[in-house]
Amino acid sequence: QVPLLESGGRSVQTGESLKLSCATSRRTFTDYTMGWLRQAPGKEREFVAAISSSGDRFYYADSVKGRFTASRDNAKLMQYLQMNSLKPEDTGVYYCAADPRDFTLVQATRSLSSWGQGTQVTVSS
Repeated sequence: QVPLLESGGRSVQTGESLKLSCATSRRTFTDYTMGWLRQAPGKEREFVAAISSSGDRFYYADSVKGRFTASRDNAKLMQYLQMNSLKPEDTGVYYCAADPRDFTLVQATRSLSSWGQGTQVTVSS
């Protein structure tokens, strides 16, 4: 079981910004590729972003590229997802995620194998 605890989700208006946070263990933080998934109502869970264990490589879904930024804080064992220019289609449950595979494999498959309980983000028009 990979410990992943998200926070920060809430209701916002179109165009606003929101920052999600995720706490995890030291082993997960240093050894795993981390990222974010989301699931909109009535849809399958989808890939949003990935960040390498070293924190120097990033990969984003086309739908969020240029608006979302993933980051890590090594000292605090936290990762973040800064979401700007939010749209109603960004509404969903956001999951902090992690995968033991190398970043290149996560990037190629656009998938991460473990995720937390999720935090709800609702964007109203």
